[in-house]
Amino acid sequence: MQRENWGSRVGFILAAVGSAIGLGNIWRFPYMAYDNGGGAFLIPYFFALVTAGIPILIMEFSMGHKMKGGAPLTMAKLNRKWEWLGWWQILISFIITVYYVVVISWAINYVGFSMTLAWGNETISFFTGDYLGLTGGPFEFGGFQLTILITTISAWVINFIVIYSGVKSGIERANKIFIPVLIVILLIILLRGITLPGAAEGLNMLFQPDFSKIADGKVWVAAYGQIFFSLSIAFAIMITYSSYLPKKSDIVNNAFITGFINCGFSVLAGIAIFSILGFMIHQSGGELPAKLSGVFLAFATIPEAINELPAFQKTIGVLFFISLTFAGLSSFISINEAAIAGITEKLYKPRKKVAAWYTLIAMIISLIFTTGSGLYILDIVDHFINSFGVAMSGLVEVILIGWFFKTKILKDHFQPISDFKVGIWWDIAIKVITPAALGITAIMNFANEFSKPYGGYDRTALILFGWSIVVGIIFLGIYISTRKWKNVHIFDYYDNDDNGEEV
Repeated sequence: MQRENWGSRVGFILAAVGSAIGLGNIWRFPYMAYDNGGGAFLIPYFFALVTAGIPILIMEFSMGHKMKGGAPLTMAKLNRKWEWLGWWQILISFIITVYYVVVISWAINYVGFSMTLAWGNETISFFTGDYLGLTGGPFEFGGFQLTILITTISAWVINFIVIYSGVKSGIERANKIFIPVLIVILLIILLRGITLPGAAEGLNMLFQPDFSKIADGKVWVAAYGQIFFSLSIAFAIMITYSSYLPKKSDIVNNAFITGFINCGFSVLAGIAIFSILGFMIHQSGGELPAKLSGVFLAFATIPEAINELPAFQKTIGVLFFISLTFAGLSSFISINEAAIAGITEKLYKPRKKVAAWYTLIAMIISLIFTTGSGLYILDIVDHFINSFGVAMSGLVEVILIGWFFKTKILKDHFQPISDFKVGIWWDIAIKVITPAALGITAIMNFANEFSKPYGGYDRTALILFGWSIVVGIIFLGIYISTRKWKNVHIFDYYDNDDNGEEV
């Protein structure tokens, strides 16, 4: 089977940016900045980008580009004993995709709600009650919510059409639409927001620097965490996307461009949202809303702020939720592509056949999140898969590559084809700074987890929807790695011994 390539460098960058820019850029970054020193947070944030985000992007871009495979194949080519890590990352992507799609379906529904401001004045009760039909707990399923069910299936259909069409005709073409439109919409919302009364007060809340926070280690951990989670690294996506690059591709520049566009979008999103929140506070004479992060910011607080706008409420609402939909879809497609590519290579089956079966199975599993307990289950799964899936996978990856593989092999690959060379900072970042930051993050996550039950949930629910999934996908990844590749010749052009030596 011939491997596809991106049609252009712009197409790859837009796809990589589309993967990196997701729902978290819009609703997570503004709160993280506000809660961790405002403008002062940007110092550790951009420091983390240069010392962790971009170095890992360079590493994963060069791995995928050199090995020409998805995460499992790439890891197996680096060292046959590391294939399990690639499957662990694929399974992380699979878990994320089955709940991420439901948030996209909410955004699609809210585009329709914006046309009539159907959420009314009680936006929280509308979201949790009228719309989600939220039950009393994770085990009270309460049946499917038909509206959510239909849009969830619709999102899967869109994803299938794009993935089925291939890398160049499907993914690249879709992102050439999604990302420019997404940026234009964000700029329209931003321009409207900063012209509202009280916008300056909101931006002051977001960016007023509290330099005392810089001395707080938790702020630095938060900055590294935000960079790490927002760049789509360590769960197979960037390795897969870079494997479709042509032979002569500027790895270093592509990594810098992807990283800075992603972070720039986050800052713009923060300006847009806090300018509107500032107007909301100005109108009510109150304080900043309590729901500033996650789904409640997007689906309750923002609709409440839209209600207060003096004009164009419906237009701003439609644009905001279209932006959420496009941001979600671009990331959603990339997550699925990473999984489908890995399975296709392992089974040596036609890509379109794998895409069809994968989509059907994943869609069926995702339906549990369209029930009345869907938000509870989503919250638990998302917390555990990010804290103990993505973060731990990234830690293992940088330790294996940084300390048990000759990084000179990767460096010798990407240096000659890049416009400018990277120095010793890249090696220090991969071997020291990133492992240290992720190691501290892991310790803090475990300490917090065992100090009290997450979200006040019953321990049975945390074990079933949290720990069992986190541990289960590790063992499943190890098991899959023991199965034989259907096309063993895929390893012929490159092999290595246990120390990363080319032979």
